[in-house]
Amino acid sequence: MDISITRQQLSQITKFSTLHPRPEGHKYAYGTAGFRLLGSLLDSVVFRVGLLAALRSRKLDGETIGVMITASHNPPDDNGVKLIDPQGEMLEASWETYATKFANAETDDELTKEYLAVAEALKINLDSPSNVVFARDTRASGPALVAALKDGLRAAAADYADYRILTTPQLHYIVKCINTGKSATPYGDPSEQGYFDKLSTAFKIVTKGKPKPPIVTVDAANGVGGPKLKELARCIGSDYLDINVVKDEIDAVERLNFQCGADFVKTQQKLPVGLEPAPFELYASLDGDADRIVFYYVDESNKFHLLDGDKIASLAAMFIRDLIAVSGVDLQVGVVQTAYANGSSSKYLTDILKVPITVTPTGVKHLHHAAQLFDVGVYFEANGHGTVLFSNSSMKTLESFEAQNPGQQDAVTTLLSLAALINQTVGDALSDLLLVIAILSHKAWGPNEWDLTYTDLPNRLVRVVVKDRTAFKTEDAERRLIEPKGLQGNIDALVKKYKSGRSFVRASGTEDAVRVYAEAATRLEADELAVKVSDSLKGL
Repeated sequence: MDISITRQQLSQITKFSTLHPRPEGHKYAYGTAGFRLLGSLLDSVVFRVGLLAALRSRKLDGETIGVMITASHNPPDDNGVKLIDPQGEMLEASWETYATKFANAETDDELTKEYLAVAEALKINLDSPSNVVFARDTRASGPALVAALKDGLRAAAADYADYRILTTPQLHYIVKCINTGKSATPYGDPSEQGYFDKLSTAFKIVTKGKPKPPIVTVDAANGVGGPKLKELARCIGSDYLDINVVKDEIDAVERLNFQCGADFVKTQQKLPVGLEPAPFELYASLDGDADRIVFYYVDESNKFHLLDGDKIASLAAMFIRDLIAVSGVDLQVGVVQTAYANGSSSKYLTDILKVPITVTPTGVKHLHHAAQLFDVGVYFEANGHGTVLFSNSSMKTLESFEAQNPGQQDAVTTLLSLAALINQTVGDALSDLLLVIAILSHKAWGPNEWDLTYTDLPNRLVRVVVKDRTAFKTEDAERRLIEPKGLQGNIDALVKKYKSGRSFVRASGTEDAVRVYAEAATRLEADELAVKVSDSLKGL
């Protein structure tokens, strides 16, 4: 390392760091969603993320790193920040430790020491190129946090580009496009318009020759997804698709995710406040940064029916499995789930579709890695966050396949277009919306026919406050407790008393509480099982 360059950079870091003092009494942790808490507490954290992003890019020989400022489905006063690795994936897990250390450095001097320690430990040349792109959602605290991020990037002498307001998946897409731009297989044009063009072109090909889908009403959670979805629909054109966007008041920042949005609909199991749907028409809700989506409808009795991530995964797996069978291509589709996946969805996939399932711990990074092991890997958390991954080898197989008849050729063309329609870097509500609409168009299904593929087991999720969440240790993809000793045996005994009973306990990642999940054959039994398992935790 050039000593003069190093001293100059460390001096700049100290200088800029004094402008972004760390609040006393706060401990920060980089998790699956990056850092996320009240926006007013994030100034120093975002500044330091800028430093880390610069180092990460230098470690990877100048590949572009992304930084997204968002708090997704959280309330308007919250905000957050996370890093995006070169292929549009989440930050490599080993770097989460560095992020946490940077954020918690008590003084400016301690921060510079941590910065230098990482550079020396990983043999990073501080004079080498560093490239970072970033964007934010519509939160009021966003502009101030962008200013803090820019100070971090300036201090670390990184080159950067501000993509302003984007959905989180759009930035993931752009990062991958930039880093694959000179490769043999560029992912796309690294711009917002390039994103719209890629999805709209693919949607038109996938739905070619099919009847125009019925209008779909989408609750945009009063977030960034509203204007972006409108622009995407405009690019597709009204001849192919009609989207009615509601809850799109992005200027009323206090309404972000308020009584609407994917998280509200999923957790409350009810319609967004003020929405009065017509029977058997398809509705959907995005979250604040448009990386989650859930669907729903009401029947003739105005009863609410939720079509969540499990339903999306099963629909996608069924459609892709059938296309592969028609094409004659030798590929395997698999589905990745977590312990929260409804038991009926797992049974439908394995017993009816004959599609293999892998179960991983909760967290998108776990599902994403597991999905990469299939030729075509489908993963969705029940909350509606997920995507479909086509492996490099499967793409080569499809691209080189010589069809023997028109049916095979149509199936292969559709599969290739699906791969373009799906944002394979991360779960993307806009991309997933088009995917579901395209599949329903092919099947000539409405939401009711989709819903009838299987019936969810009634389930209940309960939060229980405990003295020490770290005392709860699990195995088998978080489905069984190994500590506290004896507790799993008590849960097993309770589960045996209920038809189709299942329950598990896992610790929260952010608070001294655990989550108790229970499902059973009836609503009454699921609620009862959840209460009894929760009662067994009292005093722990």
